Amino acid sequence: MKLTHLALLASFALLGACSILPKSEPSDVYRLPSAQSGAAGKTVAAQAWSLRLAKPQASEILNSPKIAVIPQGDVISSYKASRWSDPAPVLLRNRLLDGFQRDGRVTLLSTDDSNFQADLELGGNLQAFQTEYQGTAASVVIRLDALLVRGYDQRILASRRFEVRQPLNDVQVPAVVTGFGQASDQLTAQVVKWAVEQGQKTQP
Repeated sequence: MKLTHLALLASFALLGACSILPKSEPSDVYRLPSAQSGAAGKTVAAQAWSLRLAKPQASEILNSPKIAVIPQGDVISSYKASRWSDPAPVLLRNRLLDGFQRDGRVTLLSTDDSNFQADLELGGNLQAFQTEYQGTAASVVIRLDALLVRGYDQRILASRRFEVRQPLNDVQVPAVVTGFGQASDQLTAQVVKWAVEQGQKTQP
């Protein structure tokens, strides 16, 4: 009887502890808005070489579904009750994949989710994927240190920093997400153009 009594007391204590734990707030989950423009319909010469797109490396806060914001100075935070559908490196890699598909010049495409071997690999370091404030003005900032490497030995063939700043007129989260989509479109166009030019130089 004593053991049963102690077990009941323990169970009530656990229930009481559970009831005072803070409840997690529901989050709005955002995907990166679809590309607003593309090269669909253009007649282009397809390249013979293949390209593998790898998720860029990123800091802990960027390598997460949090929508990052720097409200002032060096303080990095995230929007409350809002998150991305995937971590930022995955969102950017997928946007680049879509950009290459729309461009049409590189048709032999794969990602690092597969084990396919490719002639070239595009990766790098995602240094910024966030909203930044300067006074009361806010902008979406995406900064990528891109690396193009040879597939079979991972030798670096070319590198370049890309940075896009998209000013925001509205700082509510849905408008911020739209700004991320616009900035991603700009960065993707630049990276695709550069990668194709470098690929043409390095591949026969």
